[in-house]
Amino acid sequence: QVQLVESGGGVVQAGGSLRLSCAASGRTSFGTYTMAWFRQAPGKEREFVATIRWNTAITTYRDSVKGRFTISRDNAKNTVYLQMNSLKPEDTAVYYCAADVYGLGSVVVRNYDYWGQGTQVTVSS
Repeated sequence: QVQLVESGGGVVQAGGSLRLSCAASGRTSFGTYTMAWFRQAPGKEREFVATIRWNTAITTYRDSVKGRFTISRDNAKNTVYLQMNSLKPEDTAVYYCAADVYGLGSVVVRNYDYWGQGTQVTVSS
């Protein structure tokens, strides 16, 4: 009942920036969801990147992106963002937006109820 569509991916040089967007549509109660970004590189498991709870003051980041990535949300627009700065080749992956309708703020893949199709981020060396 909820559709998530990511955008903003692309190819950038190391040290560059991208901003990803994820727009939710359908039957949503977006303001009560925990939203998250995950990523998956070829041959790797899908991994947590960042989460933001209904309380926008509560965010979580994996250690490797702290200080470089910022997650934010605009509930009026049903949209979550991931600002990525100082990108590194190791950040290359398909980035997925996910929604936890129960708002628990988990970093575990299995706890998320809806997923986007992903957007490719490629960072050249």
